[in-house]
Amino acid sequence: MSDVKHAIPTPAPFGRLRRLRRTEGLRRLVREHVLTVDDLIYPLFVVHGEGVKEPVASMPGVYRYSVDRLAEELEELVSLRIPAVMLFGVPAHKDPQGSGAYDDDGEVQRAIRLIKRDYPQLVVMADTCLCEYTDHGHCGVVRGNDVDNDASLELLARTAVSQAAAGADIIAPSNMMDGFVWAIRKALDEHGFQHVPILSYAVKYASAFYGPFRDAAGSAPQFGDRRGYQMDPPNWREAVREAAEDVAQGADMLMVKPGLPYLDIVRLIRDKFDLPLAVYNVSGEYAMVKAAAQNGWIDEKRVVLELLTGMKRAGADMILTYHAKDAARWLAEG
Repeated sequence: MSDVKHAIPTPAPFGRLRRLRRTEGLRRLVREHVLTVDDLIYPLFVVHGEGVKEPVASMPGVYRYSVDRLAEELEELVSLRIPAVMLFGVPAHKDPQGSGAYDDDGEVQRAIRLIKRDYPQLVVMADTCLCEYTDHGHCGVVRGNDVDNDASLELLARTAVSQAAAGADIIAPSNMMDGFVWAIRKALDEHGFQHVPILSYAVKYASAFYGPFRDAAGSAPQFGDRRGYQMDPPNWREAVREAAEDVAQGADMLMVKPGLPYLDIVRLIRDKFDLPLAVYNVSGEYAMVKAAAQNGWIDEKRVVLELLTGMKRAGADMILTYHAKDAARWLAEG
């Protein structure tokens, strides 16, 4: 027997959690969530006309394109390996029924056909709503001073079918009408589009963070607001009911919108449902980061990657963000 005695370690009064943070290699090895370019969806604004590339003043780096100039943006997205886009249309003329939304030769429909012809590797999501197309700026048919829920469903279903016929890979209804997933699923199936999935904006709050988007899409309500159909920000139990309705009606994926003020809701929906989950890092969130970065108040790269990682950590499988191009470049740098 050896005479060497081995000391029995005395339990430490505290944990040494810093041991696994000491080097970048260790941090990478134990990292719990990883943001990749495959998580990103880029929003695109398609406007009427030719030769149009208009900057959105409240969203630095974001432009509105006519279909004939869209290839400039698409080439960059493909080179950055961003997998998906979400299309929003800005028509030349608007009317009470938002007929431009279901015009087979509308801006979004023509953009879909272009992308599926020339950039088939891109997944095309079509935002399905009427607000960009109505002269009153609401997301459905207006009767008096109210949005008629059931009358709106028929037009939303027509819009979804038109978008699917143009070649959209995913229909993404954002209108928050009761029964919108059911109406769209029924119409898609009846027209032979059983294979087209629905990404429902299931939990969409009546948020003050949408301001720059309304500048880009020209979709601000001309009277009242959207609090009668979009969700009240203080509510979380209602978010579960909204998502459960959409799941029961046939949604294939769910979305929470906005992102940063509602990460608790992202986690809640992630824990309650097993469908793929998206979060929309909306225009106001983007504009705040851009403004602070332009004033030199923050490190834009670190802030953007941190906030997008936070959305992933909260439970999002995919992130719709105007930061997508910058994030893709930064992620490629390692």
